[in-house]
Amino acid sequence: MALPTGRYRLGTESGRIVLRTFRDGLAATAGHDLVIELPRWSGELVVDDDKAPESLEVRIDVGALAVREGTGGLKPLTDRDRREIATTARRLLSTDQHPEAVFTANRFELSGEIGAIEGNLSIRGVTRPLRLQVSQPEPGSYRGTGTLVQSAYGIRPYTAFFGALKVRDAVDIEVNAVISGSEADTG
Repeated sequence: MALPTGRYRLGTESGRIVLRTFRDGLAATAGHDLVIELPRWSGELVVDDDKAPESLEVRIDVGALAVREGTGGLKPLTDRDRREIATTARRLLSTDQHPEAVFTANRFELSGEIGAIEGNLSIRGVTRPLRLQVSQPEPGSYRGTGTLVQSAYGIRPYTAFFGALKVRDAVDIEVNAVISGSEADTG
């Protein structure tokens, strides 16, 4: 996973951040497992002279989240459902007070085409450790996956029907980014 020395700009033009939520509870069949995209984000990866990652910081506009898919449930997800879910998610994430989430890596364990990146993720003004498993499916393309627990950030997972339908506390994160030599700013 070695990259040429330099500064690499990351963002929506070269990648995608997706959250996957899962339903739980006695009435889980009524709800939907969701794919939520965070379409506005940017970051910078710095690679040192030894071709090893030195730092990574990613800023995510959580207020821009968009519900892309909903699977399961008693009926298909409508556009109105998507808008209502996004509004509820923004409220639960307190995006009016904390519009941005920030991930700052502090440790890189990379070997061949797999590895891990460890750092801190701040959401709603709460910072917790986050570990992403990283793979390189093809040259210049990277995929990171991890799980965050909503309650660790002070987020109360969504519930309905007096708790019979709820969103699992654990949410999966998937980050895909393409990093090419033309994106490096070595100046």
